Amino acid sequence: MLYVFCRTVLRLVYRFLFRLEAEGVHHVPASGPVILCSNHLSNFDPPTIGIQLERKIQFMAKKELFDIPLFGRLITALGAFPVKRGGVSKEAIRSSIELLSAGGMMGIFPEGTRHSNGEAAKKGAAMIALRSGAVIIPVYIDGNYKLFRKTVVRYGPPVDLSDIIAEPSTDSLERVTQRIMEHIRALRK
Repeated sequence: MLYVFCRTVLRLVYRFLFRLEAEGVHHVPASGPVILCSNHLSNFDPPTIGIQLERKIQFMAKKELFDIPLFGRLITALGAFPVKRGGVSKEAIRSSIELLSAGGMMGIFPEGTRHSNGEAAKKGAAMIALRSGAVIIPVYIDGNYKLFRKTVVRYGPPVDLSDIIAEPSTDSLERVTQRIMEHIRALRK
């Protein structure tokens, strides 16, 4: 209930303040495990990606955000779960696999940080995707959240990993990561 309320309010706010538009929403499956992989520009990105969809989307968020008294409670209630930065967070990976195994949808920023040039993507999204069998949907946020200027969120078709899955190798995680980033960049106009 809280999620639906917040999504409805933020849809109105983002549409008014950032003239937010969505393209390719039909690419996002209506059910089953899905990972939305997006570029990362701003702290506004998680709502930008999630409010355009009817399904609930859950995000990993840096552990420090959960220590902020009211904000930590709010993001927990909205489905966020903590990830330790600077290393492998086994608990965050376990939470992701459980969420996806239950048919949920999660969002992740493969670059791991805002304002990255896209060259330093981390392999976490690839690892979670391969372990869970989830559909990967690339997402690109185009705009800079300037007031009353248009921001567009584009959802692309699922990333095809069948060739990598059919012939796994020691560099499979690297290949999946590269393919995800290529699909995200391909949505840039």
